[in-house]
Amino acid sequence: MRSKKLLNVNYTLGPYRSFVDKMIELAHAKRSTYVCVSAVHMFIEAYKDESFAAILNKAEMVTPDGKPLTWALRFLYGIKQDRVAGMDLLPDLLSEAENQNLPVAFYGGTDNMLEKTKEHITKKYPNLVIAKMYSPPFRPLKTEEEESIIKIFNDSGARMIFVVLGCPKQERWMISMKDKINTLMIGIGGALPVLVGLNKRAPVWMQDSGLEWMYRLGQEPKRLFKRYATTNSLFIYLILKEKFSFKNNLKKEKQ
Repeated sequence: MRSKKLLNVNYTLGPYRSFVDKMIELAHAKRSTYVCVSAVHMFIEAYKDESFAAILNKAEMVTPDGKPLTWALRFLYGIKQDRVAGMDLLPDLLSEAENQNLPVAFYGGTDNMLEKTKEHITKKYPNLVIAKMYSPPFRPLKTEEEESIIKIFNDSGARMIFVVLGCPKQERWMISMKDKINTLMIGIGGALPVLVGLNKRAPVWMQDSGLEWMYRLGQEPKRLFKRYATTNSLFIYLILKEKFSFKNNLKKEKQ
């Protein structure tokens, strides 16, 4: 699959379905790799921190989760790109994993969330094999704990591990496990609470209008207000700056 650099992050391009198919292919390959599902928040984290941008650019794929990212690709480069959101990917991947007998695992989240995940999957995907669920402690892991986790997941037979630690923690964890855990890791962040009913997803018209962030803000105002106030405004500024910089460079080349 081809990609396009948006400022300092390489975003994977293609129809939505091609992302699902590629991840299933990677799961079958039993290769240690990871996928980042990037909303605007992740994009801004990468802009602020080059080391984090490097983590994204070493991923097998970086999907444009946020609608504003697809708009930016079109606004700057004329690329018509489907949104590839974690909230859509997760149920589609679970369905494919069930159909193709691919065991899955979950890393992160609270015990309560993982219990609800198990209940949901049992009802919605009755033939899907859950190889492992692991809720890590909310502190840095000791070396022996990391080694234990690596062994647990490698012995589990999981072909996809859904990582639920939130950005940027889950991306840093995935690269730390690259070439240690021998399967595909996918950072899904807030998609799991929505899937199992702990949070609600925005109506389709808000998703299509790029206003899903506003709906999420209404659900978690204390946690998300500062993030959205800074990331959204900075994102708009950076994209406009890139656009005008590109136009100015074209003018200079013509002179």
